[in-house]
Amino acid sequence: MSPRISEEKVDEVRRSVDIVDVISEYVQLKKQGRNLIGLCPFHGEKTPSFSVSQDKQLYHCFGCGAGGNVFSFVMEIEGLSFVESIVKVADKGNVSLPEVDLGDNQSKEDDTLNQWYNGHILAAKLYHHILTATEEGKAAREYLRERGFTKEAIDKFQIGYAPNSWDFLTNFLQKRNLPLSEMVDCGLLSVREFDQKPFDRFRDRIMFPIWNKQGKIIAFGGRILKEGNPKYLNSPESGVFNKSETLYYIHEARKSIRKKNEAVLFEGYVDVIAAWRAGIDNGVATLGTALTEGQAKMLRRNTDQVILCYDSDNAGQNATFKNAQILEGTGIRVKVAKLPDGMDPDDYIQKNGVERFSQDIIGQSLTLMGFKFQYFRRGKNLQDEGQRLDYIQRILQEISKLKHAVERDHYLRQLSEEFSLSLEALKQEQVQIYKSQSRQDKQDNNKTIQKTMHIPAQKKLLPAHEAAEKLLLAHMLQNKSVAFQVEERVGGAFNIDQYQAIAAHLYTFYSKGYEPNPSLFIEQLEDKDLKRITTEIAMMTIADDLSEQELEDYFNQIKKFPKKLEIEKLKLARKKAEEEKDYLKAATIGMDIIKMEQTLKNT
Repeated sequence: MSPRISEEKVDEVRRSVDIVDVISEYVQLKKQGRNLIGLCPFHGEKTPSFSVSQDKQLYHCFGCGAGGNVFSFVMEIEGLSFVESIVKVADKGNVSLPEVDLGDNQSKEDDTLNQWYNGHILAAKLYHHILTATEEGKAAREYLRERGFTKEAIDKFQIGYAPNSWDFLTNFLQKRNLPLSEMVDCGLLSVREFDQKPFDRFRDRIMFPIWNKQGKIIAFGGRILKEGNPKYLNSPESGVFNKSETLYYIHEARKSIRKKNEAVLFEGYVDVIAAWRAGIDNGVATLGTALTEGQAKMLRRNTDQVILCYDSDNAGQNATFKNAQILEGTGIRVKVAKLPDGMDPDDYIQKNGVERFSQDIIGQSLTLMGFKFQYFRRGKNLQDEGQRLDYIQRILQEISKLKHAVERDHYLRQLSEEFSLSLEALKQEQVQIYKSQSRQDKQDNNKTIQKTMHIPAQKKLLPAHEAAEKLLLAHMLQNKSVAFQVEERVGGAFNIDQYQAIAAHLYTFYSKGYEPNPSLFIEQLEDKDLKRITTEIAMMTIADDLSEQELEDYFNQIKKFPKKLEIEKLKLARKKAEEEKDYLKAATIGMDIIKMEQTLKNT
């Protein structure tokens, strides 16, 4: 336990939150029996093996073995120390920690981050004021009105305008005593090369604040108002802004995404805002067309399905195809919203209105396979025999990747009807492609397995004594009376070293007057392996009551095991004596074995 925070305060922090709510910020959880399950955030998987118990306030992954309580989870997922995790959870639970001291270095780091966040907040308010309430922002206001931006949308997304000045923001921040060097480091200002003096990075641009997933402004995107390059300028990456780990508007859209179990992914912030005006409140955007695996995982934690809505030009369609593969790799179902040629979402809404965008574009999204039929046609002359056969072969390869037989049959029939081909021939060709892909996938998987260092052990039937010890510990974690009986009858005579250590810690835990609390007990264990094993045991489903007969059976299994080990040793000794032709010794050992087995049977 850290000396910086009292045990009572740590307990208050732990009780201030529900582990399900905290983990749900990172993992999409679904109810399964008494627990909730999801994809483990600590290792790659497509089948959920990550379980969270609301009753026990614990989590455990049956794939990689990760487990613990709310502090363990925050420590692992955010890369924090124990004390830092308490501070983080306290913030979520609105618990004040006035006595916490994270050390000089941590305090300095926190001061710096606060200056960065404050700088962005002040800049956003300044830009918004200039846009909405000054003569200097008039041209920007008129431009936004022409593009269909309502006052409601401008206020909702805190859109602003950076005047065409080299020192407007610089002077503003300096008057508020924010260190200009820090404002340069966080990306609000730039410095001149010849004299290293700071100046405004954004000039004559419509400003779009960019938030992190907690809702703090961490950067800006600026669109040039008149002519100039670049058309869009984002803040540089900093200690708080990492473009590859940021999804625009996720902090607000997350609730709707989870409710609808669907997200709409756009290319940029203007598309998200335009879609919001059309009633699409589950829209988010990458800051550019490239989607990273980290962003895909962020989406997967919140939904099972994503609609891709990118521009209809070649760059947008290529990005759609590439990003769909990344999303599918995380287990997300992908659909594609198809825009008319030469249009982006904002253009379409300008021309056709919000209702048609919602109904005809988002509402009529294609399946991913339907999109691929169109995608692979681009640039091909299907009247040409060679190009037609190439197209059919590529579509068959994509059909072979589909998991469900009904889907494969549906698209094979579509291909058959369109090109007047034999359905049977197409099926035979598709099966051959599937077999070839399966062989390649198997080879790739074998290579991956060889490179992987933390492959979990296969579940096996435990020996009787180990199963008994494990079940006893599970009951001891939930029942103080059982723990006292085990201490009296078994004490430290557990046969598994780790179980013996856990039992010893439990005896001490209860002797201090604690009531059963697996989360608190695990928190007090210092050894990582013991934490992991105890969490797995605590997550076991056991009966609330333990009969005297069951308890006696467990005790017997534990006590019998050393005798079984001794019998095995004697059998080895007898075999050795027989090999050395010392038959008298072998017979004597055999008699001892019979006596011990009889005694064991009668026990």
